[in-house]
Amino acid sequence: MAPPQSGDGGTAGDLLETGLLAAASKEEEAPAAKTKSTSGRLLADEQGTVTTATSSRVRRGARRMAAQLQEVFLGTRLFPLFSAVPLAVAAQHLRLGRAWVFVFSLIGLAPLAERVSFLSENIADTAGPTAGGLLNATCGNVPELIIALFALHKEKMEILKWSLLGSILSNLLLVLGSSLLCGGLANTGKERPLDRRQADISIGLLMLGVLCHILPLLSKYMNGTGDSTSSSGSVLELSRLSAIVMLTAYFGGLIFQLKSHRQLFEQEDSESGSTSSGDDDDDASSVIGFASAIVWLIGMTVVIAVLSNYVVTTIEEASESLGIPLRFISIILLPIVGNAAEHAGAIIFAFKNKIDVTLGIALGSATQILLLVVRIKIFFSLFSIYGYLGFGTTMVLD
Repeated sequence: MAPPQSGDGGTAGDLLETGLLAAASKEEEAPAAKTKSTSGRLLADEQGTVTTATSSRVRRGARRMAAQLQEVFLGTRLFPLFSAVPLAVAAQHLRLGRAWVFVFSLIGLAPLAERVSFLSENIADTAGPTAGGLLNATCGNVPELIIALFALHKEKMEILKWSLLGSILSNLLLVLGSSLLCGGLANTGKERPLDRRQADISIGLLMLGVLCHILPLLSKYMNGTGDSTSSSGSVLELSRLSAIVMLTAYFGGLIFQLKSHRQLFEQEDSESGSTSSGDDDDDASSVIGFASAIVWLIGMTVVIAVLSNYVVTTIEEASESLGIPLRFISIILLPIVGNAAEHAGAIIFAFKNKIDVTLGIALGSATQILLLVVRIKIFFSLFSIYGYLGFGTTMVLD
């Protein structure tokens, strides 16, 4: 009887031990299951957080892009003229007529030039007032530079020279004169502060530029080559030498203002910068950052290049169709459109009684065209002689 009893007792003990082990294993598995469920919920929460953050970034990016589009296109009173840009492209591809292509392209260049100046001001905020003013003047002359480049490429030298001459005269006479007139009428009885340092530098460079233009012309007529279609070797050499002198003088003036004697202009820059920083500039800077302004500026420049090509290609046919002399279009109409940004900016600062800024815009733009843009065209034509560029003509200062 003892063996069966011992067997039953062993069986009961084994069952009891097995039950205890199973209970212990369940107790051990319960925290692991809880941990897995907790980690699953955390992972789901993290995925939801990532999805929410991504969607919020997308929404912020879309709102930022919409704000930039509104600021760039709707932030100017010339906004209705933007419709001429697609009309010019459509007229070119649908072959509606050279006159229509020219008119739409000329109208479309006006708001683009103004927006280029606006974007350059946003970029100039990080470069300081003096360097920013230089950048603003450079970007403001982008339409004239591109139009002149296409005219040189298509060997339309008369249009090239007339447009550059018209740009210089437009800045010195129309822009400066109308700005001073509006400023005088708006600030009657007020003192007009004027620092002559910037004006003296610009006037000196302009006089040097006029002298360098006169010398090749005198050499041409003294040698008896009065025909405008012929250019002697001495005139070409003198033109290139004058270009080197003027480029040296221009960059020397930049070094004088930006580096060697910048302390002479720091007080003026700080005063003008502190007084001209209004709410509109702060809002524009907050909407359009440095990188965004560069991207927009590149895009605007590409569109300006397309329209400038249309203008240069169709200007002669448009002159015949519209009955307007080609010289009038080149000297009057093209510079007015290209200088729209400088004209508007100079008048605005004149209304605010900031004559220094007005003179800087008008004289600075004229100086840059006379000393830099014209000389760049001479070097482009010089490089084409040696086969480096695809231009088939030379430019002289006659």
